Amino acid sequence: MDRTAIVTGASSGIGAEVARELARRSWRVAVVGRNPERTRDVARMIDGVPFICDFDNLDDVRELADTLDKRFDRVDALVNNAGGIVAKKQKSTDGHELTLQRNVLASVVLTERLVPTLLQTRGRVIHTASVVARFGRIDPDDLGFDKRRYGAGWWPYASSKLGVILYARSLGMRTGLESYPVHPGYVRSGFGAESRSGKIILAASGWMQISAEAGAAPLVHLVDTPELGVDSGTYFDGLTPEGPTHPAAGDTDIIEAYWRKIASLVNLPVEHHHGT
Repeated sequence: MDRTAIVTGASSGIGAEVARELARRSWRVAVVGRNPERTRDVARMIDGVPFICDFDNLDDVRELADTLDKRFDRVDALVNNAGGIVAKKQKSTDGHELTLQRNVLASVVLTERLVPTLLQTRGRVIHTASVVARFGRIDPDDLGFDKRRYGAGWWPYASSKLGVILYARSLGMRTGLESYPVHPGYVRSGFGAESRSGKIILAASGWMQISAEAGAAPLVHLVDTPELGVDSGTYFDGLTPEGPTHPAAGDTDIIEAYWRKIASLVNLPVEHHHGT
């Protein structure tokens, strides 16, 4: 039976390369992207199935989750790769700070809806994190940076990537699924190109930049390797498993508090799928 992977943010960059390589390895791939033309082009090239979704609208994400759940009788891997950075503070249609929604909340809505299906196959969830999470700060009462310095998008981005790691750990703890956050490296792509912070990050890391193909390799490894030999929630820097990249990532009280907060923001029950 075909192994099925769902890859978000798959219309370009790392996501497109992950989708392409998994298809080469005989995975059936759901290609999820925001840009209809590019998403369909990627899907056509790899004989995948395109799904168009705007992560700035959580109702769109809920509809996507329902569509995926009906379309596929099994999901062996979910790659939460969609995300972004914005230079000027904006709110989503749902009223959330846009970086938080793109990088954390939308993926949470999609993932939690698919947990029962993932559990049937003991599927894995891979989350695109970032080494910049070490600069993140979690304030459960100010996840939207209404009271803190926005810093041209840098601080919300770093904090949202820390949030990705906390959510990845929470998911594994609550459900028993294998859930891994990974820093793929600094990838040469259009990501963050419209953002001053994105340009600063890219400029500062220019000597370390890698291709999208190289950036996709750790995600493909985490999806396709039968036995990883590490605990769920382990953070990967590229192909290397590491300890918590931030003190908060090793604190179960903070992880649980963060889950409670984001669950309330997207109207999910806190005990969702607990105890499986």
